[in-house]
Formats: sequence, C-alpha cells, structure tokens
Amino acid sequence: MSQPDPDPLLSRPRRLRRGSVLRDLVSETRLDASRLVMPHFVLPDERTVEPIPSMPGISRTGREALLRTVASDLELGLRSVLLFGLAGDGRKDPTGSLARDTESAVPQAVAALEREFGADLLVITDVCLCATTDHGHCGVLDGGDVANDATLPLLAEMAVIHAEAGADMVAPSDMMDGRVAAIRAALDARGLEQTGLLSYSVKYASAYYGPFRDAADCAPGEGDRKTYQMDVRNAREAEREALLDEAEGADMLMVKPALAYLDIIRRVREVTRLPVAAYNVSGEYSAVKAAAERGWLDEPAVVRENLLAMARAGADVILTYHAREALAGAWL
Repeated sequence: MSQPDPDPLLSRPRRLRRGSVLRDLVSETRLDASRLVMPHFVLPDERTVEPIPSMPGISRTGREALLRTVASDLELGLRSVLLFGLAGDGRKDPTGSLARDTESAVPQAVAALEREFGADLLVITDVCLCATTDHGHCGVLDGGDVANDATLPLLAEMAVIHAEAGADMVAPSDMMDGRVAAIRAALDARGLEQTGLLSYSVKYASAYYGPFRDAADCAPGEGDRKTYQMDVRNAREAEREALLDEAEGADMLMVKPALAYLDIIRRVREVTRLPVAAYNVSGEYSAVKAAAERGWLDEPAVVRENLLAMARAGADVILTYHAREALAGAWL
C-alpha cells in the first residue's frame, strides 16, 4: 500500500536551519585542526626561505625556518606535517641517491623536529625519488621506462632512513607496484614496526600537480608518469589499488588529488576500514589563490566549502596547503 504524501505543515527541514547554533548542533560533517596535515618543502640547509611563485603563501625552507614555522603552526593546533625533501644545489643522479643520504634534507629535518617538539608533533615523510633523480621520474629508468622492481629496494632504503631519523609515518608516493610490502618488510626487519605507513594508494596522473613540480623541481625531463600513476578515467581501479595496499600492510590510504576525485574518496571509504586521507593538491590550492587575488571568489568561504566536501566524501584526514590560513583565520 502506498504511503500518503507527508503533510507539508509537519515536514519542514528548514526548522533545523534556524540560526547558527542549531545548524552547528545538527551538522553532519565536522572538521577541525586535528584532522589537517600541513605539507612543507624542506631544503638541505639551515636558514634559507624561498617563496614559491606558483603557490602564494608557501615557501621552501631550511631547517631553522621550518622549526619556527612549525612552532607557530602548533599554536594554531596544527599538529601534523608532511615533509618533501628538495635537492637544493645538491646532486641529482639517475638513481636519486641523495634521497638515501642520512645527511640530506628530510632526515636532518626530521631529527631537528623530533628534538624540538617530540611527541607534540606527528611527522610524516614523503617517500619518492623524483626530486633527486636527474630525469625527474619516480623510479630508476631502464631503456626509458621506469623499472618497477629495481626501484623498490631504493624506496625501502629511503623509508628506513626517514624512520631511523624519527619519522612517525612514511608515505610512499611513487606508485610502484608492491612498494608498500617492500617498505613494510624493510621497516620491520630494522626493528621499526611502530613506524606507520600512509600509502598514496590512489594517485592519478593529474594535471593538478603543476605548481608542486615547480616547487619541488621534479617535472619529468622526458615523457610523463602515465605508465605508473593512475588513469584519470578509471574508478574501479582505485578500489583495487587501495585493497592491494591494505593487504600489503598500509596503515592509512590516500586519494590524490581530492576535489576532482570526491567520488573516488567515497569509493575507497566504502571498501576499507582503514583511515582515508585526501590530498588537496597544489593546483587546487593555487587555483583558489589566483581567483581570490583577482576578487573573483571569497577565499575563506571557498576553502571551507572545499575542505568540507572532502570530509563529507569520506576523508578522515586532509592534507592541504590551506591548513595554516584556514586555522589562523577561523575559516572552518
């Protein structure tokens, strides 16, 4: 038997929208500082600060500058960071050997952060070779192709160095098959079972990475990354990648980029019980900044809407360059 139409005088959704206190009380999606991660580009020196033209408000920093910035961010409640190591004027070579040097940018920065902040700060490190290879690809080359299996031990060695320096979590972003298992095995073999592993499980070959490649000086010299990063047309494949990484020992799964892939965040959320992270990438950040500078949109309102959309889609954690300003300005 069909049900009668509800009486419009009884069913009024607008009753729950009367006033900000009531709207806050019944809001379905909550987002606060504890769920945000601030990325940093780290140079292999002490004091340098280099603003990144394509990412307004973001700089490459040496260790002392990084410590000052992180201390200020902690006062805002921003307690998690993701570090990208840069070669600076250092050497680049075909195998990215600088990435596996204990004196390079990331291990030195991790150790400094650990000494300064200890357990008050969660330090995550990006694990990839692209910023230290002279060809700009995320793995070693074999006849022009990225050699998957030959890259795995190099990534594992890099992850171990970061963990031994004090990183709480390592985050492989290279998209080599089997790298989660290789890194987990290497960490465990060195007694680093407590080091977490945040996998860039679902990383698309996206056009949104342009400003990042400028910031990290890691654009491929030839070709592109479409043979190892995911095809933007595929959604079911995201579930496969996520479940493979979960089976290999990942502790958290990431979808990257975020805004153009909200459907993917939802799909991954529905197939795993692991925490799901979303990376609000450089192109998404810089597009908002450019439009706001021209007065074309309300930056605080748009940033809030974008970040809430990621959380609403299912992201437990959001990595975003907006984190500092969003907290300082109470945009959330």
